[in-house]
Amino acid sequence: MFNLFLAVSPEIFLINATFILLIHGVVFSTSKKDDYPPLVSNVGWLGLLSVLITLLLLAAGAPLLTIAHLFWNNFFRRDNFTYFCQILLLLSTAGTISMCFDSFEKERFDAFEFIVLIPLPTRSMLLMIPAHDLIAMYLAIELQSLCFYVIAASKRKSEFSTEAGSKYLILGAFPSGILLFGCCSMIYGSTGATHFDQLAKILTGYEITGARSSGIFMGILFIAVGSLFKITAVPFHMWAPDIYEGSPTPVTAFLSIAPKISISANMSRVSIVASYGGTLQQIFFFCSIASMILGALAAMAQTKVKRPLAHSSIGHVGYIRTGFSCGTIEGIQSLLIGIFIYASMTIDAFAIVPALRQTRVKYIADLGALAKTNPILAMTFSITMFSYAGIPPLAGFCSKFYLFFAALGCGAYFLAPVGVVTSVIGRFYYIRLAKRMFFDRPRTWILYEPMDRDKSLLLAMTSSFITSSFPYPSPLFDLTHQMALSSYL
Repeated sequence: MFNLFLAVSPEIFLINATFILLIHGVVFSTSKKDDYPPLVSNVGWLGLLSVLITLLLLAAGAPLLTIAHLFWNNFFRRDNFTYFCQILLLLSTAGTISMCFDSFEKERFDAFEFIVLIPLPTRSMLLMIPAHDLIAMYLAIELQSLCFYVIAASKRKSEFSTEAGSKYLILGAFPSGILLFGCCSMIYGSTGATHFDQLAKILTGYEITGARSSGIFMGILFIAVGSLFKITAVPFHMWAPDIYEGSPTPVTAFLSIAPKISISANMSRVSIVASYGGTLQQIFFFCSIASMILGALAAMAQTKVKRPLAHSSIGHVGYIRTGFSCGTIEGIQSLLIGIFIYASMTIDAFAIVPALRQTRVKYIADLGALAKTNPILAMTFSITMFSYAGIPPLAGFCSKFYLFFAALGCGAYFLAPVGVVTSVIGRFYYIRLAKRMFFDRPRTWILYEPMDRDKSLLLAMTSSFITSSFPYPSPLFDLTHQMALSSYL
């Protein structure tokens, strides 16, 4: 029994730590004795510590994967694939929290609830990654979405943040209803089961025709629509640029990374256990092509700093979906490599953006003074943009190479050339940012303030990975191969 408790201790600890953080904030922020102290920094460090302890508990519980598998078999499934995705999610959450300290201090943003609402959806996504039942999957998605609606509108004095939260809430209700209709009405109504193993036996053991076949197909389609909306894939991307622009920068970084990790992991499970996974792969195949094309073309007309990154996120969804569309172990492995490298690049980029926005840099044209007043920051930002573009010898090239190679290996000969062409087109707006920083004269000279120590350490770690993973990719390649292989066993 003690071993069973250790197997699920990371999720239990994070849930309890989040509630303790909330109680701590409520008690001390309303304390007249302490003169109503601002608690953003205090709660932020405690939240970061909670996430890191959860990560250590997850690492310590690795030998208990078999026990956890037996214990969670009804609704959740923990294996090496789950283990890798959960660690990547916790690392991304820790990076997001570390962005908040200096930004909130300079913007005089004292809402400690914002920090609490970052570990809360992380807990939901930790449960979504191993979810092995449609009901468990839906509940985990909705728990994380409710927190996202709130943190997108967390800056109550900002009209843009309020607008972003309102749009996200209204538009997010439609895919939630579609996802629930697909899970419960269509799939359960046609098969009488929601557990993935039961669905696999039903769908592979019998020939399903007529109305039942149509119901299952529509259910799979609705599940795909709900999932594609959450990860901002075309044609369900319309909400992303406005919400990414209006939300606080750490929220934008969190929305760009965390849902893609959890939903990609869960959709991989759905496709593996069901014979209708081929339908999902076909849907994601066309959405991948559309996302790559729109992400490359739409970002060219953007003039603000954050909106090209939003369209870049849409484009990279298409590249990551390339690995999923293959339906092979190599495809899943390339998907894991792509998500890991994309998360590193996104954390690196959004750690720099707050430093720019604190000096009221809102438009790309204002970046001209960056290389002359802060050359190290300009060089780091340029390296990140070149990695986004897939220019060797950076990590972005390694990611796209594995993704396109997996597409060619599975016979998707149309998908890989489209990815290469859109990657070349997308280099225009990535290189344009570097050109603005190093070669253009600014409209007004802006003196950039030095970056705080927390973001500097974060940038050092992510930039080191971006520059070193291509010359020595073996550790990441071997690790993701074992993770992908375990998902099929």
